[in-house]
Amino acid sequence: MRFEVSSSELLKQLNIGSGAIGANPVLPVMEDFLFHVEKNVLTITSTNLETTIITQLDVTADEDGVIAIPAKILLDTIKALPEQPLTLTADEQNGVKILSAFGVYKLSGDAADDFPTPPEEDDVESLTMNSKKIQKGITNTIFATSNDELRLAMTGVLIQIDFTRLHFVATDAHKLVKYTVGNLNTDITRSLIIPKKGLNLVKNALTEECDVSISFNKANIFFSFGRTKIVCRLIDAKYPEYNAVIPVENPLEAIINRKDFLNSLRRIAIYANKSTNQVILNLTEKSMTISAQDLDFSNEATEQLTCSFNGDAMTIGFNAKIFSEMLSVMENEEVKLQLSTPSRPGLIVPTEDEPGETLLMLVMPVMMGN
Repeated sequence: MRFEVSSSELLKQLNIGSGAIGANPVLPVMEDFLFHVEKNVLTITSTNLETTIITQLDVTADEDGVIAIPAKILLDTIKALPEQPLTLTADEQNGVKILSAFGVYKLSGDAADDFPTPPEEDDVESLTMNSKKIQKGITNTIFATSNDELRLAMTGVLIQIDFTRLHFVATDAHKLVKYTVGNLNTDITRSLIIPKKGLNLVKNALTEECDVSISFNKANIFFSFGRTKIVCRLIDAKYPEYNAVIPVENPLEAIINRKDFLNSLRRIAIYANKSTNQVILNLTEKSMTISAQDLDFSNEATEQLTCSFNGDAMTIGFNAKIFSEMLSVMENEEVKLQLSTPSRPGLIVPTEDEPGETLLMLVMPVMMGN
């Protein structure tokens, strides 16, 4: 195998692919990129068996071939070079040679036969979606997934396809996020649970706005865009009935400036008890008082924000860390806090949704001590 390639073009594709290379792989060859050159196209594959990334770029090839190349030493070499043409050759003993304007770098590759075969798109259903909507869906939900491996379903993001709508849902039992995109043109109804690591790689790889083809079968989901394909193995578990916990009747509503609220929570949280992160919101018609105290250290703080609130004065406690996470991924200038009683969940929603989108975030209250 022998080909010439631009170092910056190669680095760009290697950076995308490096996300699927794990630290302690099942097989040593999974620490490698698989390089396959055919008809002046280089296909780079990487996998950790849960996520597989396949990406392509044009090269000038004298000789086609296939070889597995250790990822770390290759990436470190290309990163350390300024933009220039590189010539890469591999011999029959799996020796790899990189020729740059500065000199020659030799390393040993591995036999391509040992590299795991990527999943095939067999028996799939497909739809197309805008990359920005996918990124938004992932950003809005991924932080709300659980880290509890005993609740396997909740460690991923639920994607529910319902004819013209697609819901992204995540929960860890303390918070829940549901982001819905409408105006889809499909006749599919399916629920899939995707691991958060794979979704994070998809989000990071979508650097430019484009249409993304999403295909799935019982085992995997395939995201294809540009010259990249990311395959994620689905989580085989049943997602909890999340709609049951979303309160329907929320007669009390406060409208607050999102950034002011977020900044205030961040300051007040410094004074909260470190085990509960509890902040108390005291809502009246025109203002909201945010306070926290840590009795163990005699720390306390109070701030007041203007807000409009329709209802009798109310006091409710929340975890400041969770509340701040939610507000920080939202983009709106103002948010609505919808409440019913101090013991029931609060909902945070944008004052205005983008056309064809709805976003709902739910946060469980922290019970206030006497």
